[in-house]
Amino acid sequence: MKIKAKRYSCLVSALLLVSTLNSCKKEDGLFPVPTTSISDKNVFDTPARIEGVVNGIYKNLKAASLYGGRYLLYQDVRGEDFINVTANSYTAYESWNNSYSSGSNDINNLWSAAYTTINGANILIDALSLGTAVISQDLAKAYIAEAKLLRAVSYFSLVTVFAQPYNKDQGASPGLPLRLRAEVDGNNNDLARSTVAQVYTQILSDLDAAEKDLPENYSTALLNTTRAHKNTARAFKTRVYLTINNYQKVLEEAKKIVPQQAAPFKAQQGVAHELQADITAIFGSNYTTTESILSMPMSTTDALSGQSAIGYVYNVNKEYYLNPTGILNDAQWDPADKRRGLLQANGGKQYLKKYAKASPYVDYIPVIRYAEVLLNYAEAAAQVEQLSIAGTLLTAVHQRSDASFVFPGASLTSKTAILEAIGKERRIELLGEGLRGHDLLRHLKELPAKGDASIQTPSVPTIAQNYIFPAPNTELATNKLFN
Repeated sequence: MKIKAKRYSCLVSALLLVSTLNSCKKEDGLFPVPTTSISDKNVFDTPARIEGVVNGIYKNLKAASLYGGRYLLYQDVRGEDFINVTANSYTAYESWNNSYSSGSNDINNLWSAAYTTINGANILIDALSLGTAVISQDLAKAYIAEAKLLRAVSYFSLVTVFAQPYNKDQGASPGLPLRLRAEVDGNNNDLARSTVAQVYTQILSDLDAAEKDLPENYSTALLNTTRAHKNTARAFKTRVYLTINNYQKVLEEAKKIVPQQAAPFKAQQGVAHELQADITAIFGSNYTTTESILSMPMSTTDALSGQSAIGYVYNVNKEYYLNPTGILNDAQWDPADKRRGLLQANGGKQYLKKYAKASPYVDYIPVIRYAEVLLNYAEAAAQVEQLSIAGTLLTAVHQRSDASFVFPGASLTSKTAILEAIGKERRIELLGEGLRGHDLLRHLKELPAKGDASIQTPSVPTIAQNYIFPAPNTELATNKLFN
C-alpha cells in the first residue's frame, strides 16, 4: 500500500468526503477550530462526523476499481462465459486474457482501492476503540463492527486474486501485508506478507467480531441493503468458509439465515432474507428487496461514468458478449428461464444487462445475495453427502426463475452429479456478479481458453505465473519487505 507522508486530517477528510479543509494552528484561545473545519483534533467530536467516517469507508469500498463494479468485471471475465470484443485495456481486457503486469492500471487501482478501504476501517477502529463520550458505547461497537466487516470484505477481495488459492497448500503460500493499524504517514510502509492462512484467519476473526456487535437490522429497506447487519456477516462467512473448503462451518453459518429444510427458505432472525419471485425485479426496479444482503448504492450524485461503470462496459458499449459454447448454451439454462430476461440480443450475440441503466449509471452493485447463500449451503451440503437438502436448495434457486424445470434424477442422486449441477447454477444465477474467476481458483481449475474468430486467449494452468494477479508496482516500490 502506497502511503504518502501527509497529515492524519487529510486521511480522515477523504473518508468524510469533504472537498476543502481549513487549517488551524490552535484549538482554542485566539485560534478556535471553525465549525466547518475538520481535522484530526475534531473529526470524531460529533455524532454526525463519526457517522461520516463510517459512510466514507463504504464510499471507498464502492470505488470504481472495487465494488463500484470493476472488481466484479475482473473476476467474471477470467472465466469462460464472456468473449471480449474490443481488446480495450481500460475495460479489463488484460483480465480476460490473463496478461496483467505489475504496472497495469487495473492491478494498481484495485490494490489501492482495497487498502484505502482497509485503512479507513483501521482509522475508525483505532479511534473508537479508545472510547468516546460523543456516542453511546453500543453505537461505537456497532460502527467498529461495520468497519471490521468492510475490512474483511476488502482483504478477501485481495487475497482471492493476488495470492495462491488457500486450497493449493492449506494457505501456506505468501498472502498479503496485514495492515491492521491506521497508517497516517509513510513510516510503516515496510511490512512483510502474512501467509494466505493468516489472512483468512484475520478475515474470519473480523467477521465473527462484526456479527457479534452489528445490529440485527435497520429501520428501512435501504439501510438493510446498503449497511452491514448481523446477517451480512453470516452470509459473507458462508462465502469465505466455502473458499477454504470448511464445509461444516459453511453449514453452521448458513443455517443461521436458512433455518428451514424445505422451501420456501427465509431467514428467521435479523433481516428476513428470502428469494424474490422474479429475479429481474432485483436488477433495475427494486434494489432493496430482502434478497439483496449487501449492495453498493448508486445515485445521480455519485454514479460512475464511462469506462469506469460496469453498465457501460457490459450493456452500453457491449465490450463482452456471452460465449455461445459456454453456460449460455447449457441444457440447465432453459430458454423459458426468466434469467434470460437479464440478457440482450444484439447482432446475433447475447449481452448481459443486469446493469441496464444508461448514463448516469445508477444500478446498485451486488456484493452478496441470498441466492448465493443458498447455493453456498447447497455446495457444502453436497460435499458432506447431505444430498437431499443440497438438491432442495439447488431446486429452489433454479425454479424461482424456471418453475417448470425438473432436474434429471441422475443430477441429484450422486455427489459428483449434484456438485456439477450446483456449479452450473452458480454460473447462471450469479453471472456478472464477480464470482466465476473466484470459483475456478478455489476449485484449483485452470483458467479456460476462450475466444472467437477475431480474438482468442489460451488456457492458464494452475502452476502458471499468471494464474493469479501480480503484485502492483506501487507496493513493490514502497514496501521493501514485500517479496
